[in-house]
Amino acid sequence: MGLFTRLFKKESKALPIEPSNRSIDTNSEDRTLRDEWKAVPAYIEANAEDYQLVSLIATAIATGDQPNSQFVVKKILQRNPEAKLVSLISASIAEASNTSSHSLVVKKIYKKN
Repeated sequence: MGLFTRLFKKESKALPIEPSNRSIDTNSEDRTLRDEWKAVPAYIEANAEDYQLVSLIATAIATGDQPNSQFVVKKILQRNPEAKLVSLISASIAEASNTSSHSLVVKKIYKKN
C-alpha cells in the first residue's frame, strides 16, 4: 500500500502566503452598481383583456384530443417591447461590426435609474 502512495503521491509545493495590507471593499462597489442600474425584465404581465383569449387558446392546444382533461393557466406574460427593441438593436449593431458568422444572444439588459 505504501508503494502506491509513494508512486502516485503528488508533492504539494506550497508557497508562503504574505499578508496583504490593502483591504478590498467589493460589497460597497457592488451596492453602488446595483443602485445605479436596474434590470429590464424580458417578460411583463399581459393585459387583463387578453387573459380570456390566451387561456382559451392555450387550453385548447394543451388538451388536444382529450376533452376530459383539465388545464389551469396561472400566469400570462408577454414579451417586454422595450427589451425586445433594445436586444434587436444591440444584436444588429454587434453583428454588423463582427465579420464572423456566429449568432449573438442578448441575455440581460440593464438601464440606468
